[in-house]
Order: sequence, then C-alpha cells, then structure tokens
Amino acid sequence: MPDLLCMGEPMLEFNQQAVGPDGRVLYLEGHGGDTSNAAIAAARSGASAGYVSGIGQDGPGDSFLALWAREGVDAATVIRRPEAPTGIYFVTHDARGHHFTFYRTGSAAALYAPEEVPEAAIRSARILHLSGISQAISASACDAGFRAMEVARAAGVKVSYDTNLRLRLWPAARAAAVIHAAIGMADIALPSLDDATALTGLTDPDAVADFYLRLAPLVLLKCGAAGCLVATRQGRTRIAAHKVQAVDATGAGDTFAGTFLARTLAGDDPVAAARYANAAAALSTTGYGAVAPIPRAPAVRALLEASA
Repeated sequence: MPDLLCMGEPMLEFNQQAVGPDGRVLYLEGHGGDTSNAAIAAARSGASAGYVSGIGQDGPGDSFLALWAREGVDAATVIRRPEAPTGIYFVTHDARGHHFTFYRTGSAAALYAPEEVPEAAIRSARILHLSGISQAISASACDAGFRAMEVARAAGVKVSYDTNLRLRLWPAARAAAVIHAAIGMADIALPSLDDATALTGLTDPDAVADFYLRLAPLVLLKCGAAGCLVATRQGRTRIAAHKVQAVDATGAGDTFAGTFLARTLAGDDPVAAARYANAAAALSTTGYGAVAPIPRAPAVRALLEASA
C-alpha cells in the first residue's frame, strides 16, 4: 500500500492560452484538483503515493485513471460512480494573476461519504494528506475528511493539511471553523499567507505561524514570491523564493505540499524538505497547467545546486 494517501477531488482542467492571431481564445486541456496534484508531485519526487476520491463513469474519469497509472499513483481507493460526473474547471489569466471557474456541484467526489473511507489503506499509510477543498465540496465530504483523520490519528499515521481556501465553496466562518478544527488534528499544517490572512485576519508571517503552531506542531507557511517559512515550537527558518520565468502559478502550492511530503517520507528534516519543495514549486510555475509543469527530482536538484 502507498506510504502517502491524498484525499480530495480531481478535476479536468481547461487552461487559457494566449489569444490566437484570429482572435480566438484557446484552452489547454489538462488535469487538476489540489490533492491529486500533490500526489503526482510526490510520485515524481520518488514517493509511494495513492489517491482517495470518487470520479464519474465518464471520459474525464477515464482520463484521470490513465493519468494516475502513468504517474505511478495508486488509484485502488478511487470509487467510480455512474450517477455523477467528474468535476471540471477553467483557468483564465490577466494582469492580476490566474482565476478559476469551477463546475463541480454534484460531482462524484462531492458524494463521498464517511462510510466510504478506506480505513485499512489509511492505517497502512505513513501520511494522510487532505485540504480545505477536500472538505468544502459537500457536507458528506467534510465528514469523510474528519473520519479519515480520526482513523489516521488512531493508527499513528501522520496527518498533513493544506488550507487551500476557496470562499466560493463555503462561507468564511464555516471555512475557518472546519479548517482550523482539521489543522488541530494535523501533524503538518500547510497554510498560504493569503489563506491565513482571510481565515485569521493576520498579515504578519510570524503572527500567522504563532497562530497555527497553537494547532499543529509543524507549520509550513507558503508566501508565494516571498518563499516560505518553516516553523516549529522550537524555532523557525525563512527560505527565499527562486527567481524563475513564471507564467502560471496554478498548482504551485500543491507541488510544494506533495514534494515536501515526499522528502519527509525520504527522511529529510523539515527545513531540508521545505528547501526542496520551495524549488519544486518555483519550477512548477514555468509552464501552463497544474500537472504538466510539476518537476521531477533531477530538475529540482539542478535548481538547488545552481542556487547554492
């Protein structure tokens, strides 16, 4: 069974490209879904990864099974539903950055229920990873996430949680309550600074770290172009961002999460794992889409060596 199990919703992606000479807007088809991206990022960095979700009995669902097979992500704990579709989303770009439009209401993943949680697989894993989106898509998916974390904690399996706040999916007060309750069950918290500000009202990275260290023993605060902050109750380390030719930040935080967990499973300490993840996340912004630009280990090592 996989060492890392990621839980959430995979979504087929259509990413806006440059306007063609005839004025048409073209979209690049790809794959997304934050925790699926994280599982693929982990696998590309050498981890044994698997996925927990529901997908439709449809073309997008077939596409995901083929993707996971190519990437070496175990899909044995993915349920197929003939009565519900696989979600899709569109990414558009402008001067303010990238923007998402989701079509996921009633998706196969949103139907996921606590009684479907693969308890034996979770107990045999070393890390369970999920996110705010994993729990935001429906009440039953929220409850399933809590059930999965309960099973992991009882079995001594570490829990990793990425805030990945999407206020279009749920009200701010409910999002904060659920996300913070979940992080209180986690060993590794992966908030972004933007998410943390929306959830707590805090803007200073150290204040954010202090807040989340009251909930979890290890905090990896993702600060975008400012790099990241690794914080424990014993100390903290700031890691600067890498300068790259960024074109699309879609999935960069997911790449950070997956590669950090891969290196943690490989035995790295949190700072070393974060340095690797920071480089991997930077490289993931140099191409379009959530999955295609996720780097493999040699490229990450090359950037780290060049920056040393």
